Amino acid sequence: MTEPPQPATQHAFIALAPPDDAKNELAHTLGRAYTAYPDLRWNRIEDWHITLAFLGELPVQTVQRLRSPLADLAAARPSLELSLRGGGHFDERVLWSGIEGDLEGLHELAEAVRARVRDCGVVFPERLLRPHLTLARARRYDDASVTAAAACLDGFTGRPWQTDRLHLVGSTTSGHPGPRRYRDIDAWTLVTGAGESDTREPDTREPDAGQPEPGEPDPKRSGLRPVHPRP
Repeated sequence: MTEPPQPATQHAFIALAPPDDAKNELAHTLGRAYTAYPDLRWNRIEDWHITLAFLGELPVQTVQRLRSPLADLAAARPSLELSLRGGGHFDERVLWSGIEGDLEGLHELAEAVRARVRDCGVVFPERLLRPHLTLARARRYDDASVTAAAACLDGFTGRPWQTDRLHLVGSTTSGHPGPRRYRDIDAWTLVTGAGESDTREPDTREPDAGQPEPGEPDPKRSGLRPVHPRP
């Protein structure tokens, strides 16, 4: 039997993932929302992730070329302590859970990841970093379920956890209904342990006193801040 042809391109992104017990804690809190809003397009719990760099559709060979540089980066970067907190929505269409903890370290890791991708000559969308887990999306006819489901996460604060690995992830929609499904192309262990070194400079900037745009996570709770390309 002839093997099906392999795709020449794939959607890819670089991300962190909460450990299973942190995801299960959030899923338990979402139990009421799962029952009340079954028409939402719920992401699978195993696909929950924090995107650091969305690369879009790239040639498969280009994605493979990122593996060695990202492995070197992960070997020199410390793990971070993060937690899941609360929920919200983007434009009443996308349901998310927020991230808190070492948000300064999270933004710096994202900057380092994006710089490494640029160094490989890869052009990708320079999106504002909004640390969050995407949980569900509304169907076209549904204008109310996302905001109602977000209310189910009011007051939720998950336990702290350490980021253990940096993930290069591919996604596909072929062969199944529903949202995209994700699989690791590769993953690399971040530096852990009491002896790890922190090479980051202290943050002396004044906090941003501005208010979030409607439908966007609060920057003081979800680490909303632009990640700028290098000159």
